[in-house]
Amino acid sequence: MERALVLLLAVTTVSGCGVPSHQPSTGRVVDGEEARPYSWPWQVSLESFFPTCGGTLIAPDWVLTAAHCITFHTYRVVLAEHDMNKEEGPEQSIMVEKMFLHPKWNDNCVSCGNDIALLKLERSAVINDKVQLACLPQHGAALAHNEPCYVTGWGRLYSGGPQATKLQQALLPVVEHSICAQSDWWGSSVKTTMVCAGGESKSACHGDSGGPLNCKGRDGKWYIQGVTSFVNGRGCNTPQKPTVFTRVAGCISLTMLCYLCQKV
Repeated sequence: MERALVLLLAVTTVSGCGVPSHQPSTGRVVDGEEARPYSWPWQVSLESFFPTCGGTLIAPDWVLTAAHCITFHTYRVVLAEHDMNKEEGPEQSIMVEKMFLHPKWNDNCVSCGNDIALLKLERSAVINDKVQLACLPQHGAALAHNEPCYVTGWGRLYSGGPQATKLQQALLPVVEHSICAQSDWWGSSVKTTMVCAGGESKSACHGDSGGPLNCKGRDGKWYIQGVTSFVNGRGCNTPQKPTVFTRVAGCISLTMLCYLCQKV
């Protein structure tokens, strides 16, 4: 239990988290746009033989991603990535040493929840003005309806469209659970351990999985409130089918960290 508390403190109370040196462009509502380079400095690209998913750096040697992203045995993460078609200089490529999927994750039932995983890196990332840590919310923290949050990633620009080569961002207002769980929305497919955000023209898309839902707290810091989990099978921008995220405040708990401490 003591080791679990140490790890809990290590990944939730890191000094200086959530404050990027390069401020993101958040001044207007857009369906999606190229992000200002290095303005989401905790965003990582998760890669095996090729880029597969996104992720979030939450401690120098820990990355948060989606459990459904883990399908191979060997992964690396790339930090300070912006344009995937160019070697721009500040990138850091680090192999994943160990992968821990949520103990209740069922890969045959993404809508059952618990689509979250922690990756232990072989070495710590070098923290600088382009690679920084995200903040994690307090366990049980809730989001208000229409709270403005941003999804980031290199997923498809639209359903069936090309994969983004430069990091994209989109403003996704939160859709409260009581609305998202209505029968003509997601119904029983969404659980209280999930967060719905966006809808219609604003959505994550295939390839954004595992990446962060970034929400700014009252303290001015950016918190990772969600891990991109799934969109509607008929298309990323389906009305009344907002993007569904694993709710970080409902999953990163002492229970999960105790489980991980037994494995490290």
